[in-house]
Amino acid sequence: MTSNAEPGPTSGSGPVGVSGPTKSLWLRLLAVSSVAGGGALLLTSLAALLLDGAAAALSSIFGGLLVMLFFAVSLLVGHFVGRSNPSGAIGMFVATYFIKVVGFAVVLLVLGAPAWLNSRWFVIGAVATVVVWQAAELYAFSRARLQIYNDPEAEDTRNA
Repeated sequence: MTSNAEPGPTSGSGPVGVSGPTKSLWLRLLAVSSVAGGGALLLTSLAALLLDGAAAALSSIFGGLLVMLFFAVSLLVGHFVGRSNPSGAIGMFVATYFIKVVGFAVVLLVLGAPAWLNSRWFVIGAVATVVVWQAAELYAFSRARLQIYNDPEAEDTRNA
């Protein structure tokens, strides 16, 4: 009988063995977080629609979509930069974050708030999306399998 972590014959009643790292970690985080954030948007916009009307629902959706865009850009940068330069991904996250904060600030200052925007529901939609997005991202990251060590070499290549 072997350990469940070693390659070779499986122990127990089912096939358990080496599974390898999670493929496309950043895109998986993006998918899980987007679904969760979309759910939060749906709930807040429905509440806004029932309580204050269509403009409030649109305001909630607008706030949540801005948050989702803000976080999605980082995960996409992680995906594309992480493939070619994994150690440089953190530096790109920092640079991207700075560019996003400055960019969103400039857009908000130049464009200003639309007349139809309900600021209370905008904030509610944004905060609900942030909380749910971050919780989903943490959950998905906790389930990721990150390969720390190289796979063991085959028996015949080590003795050659």
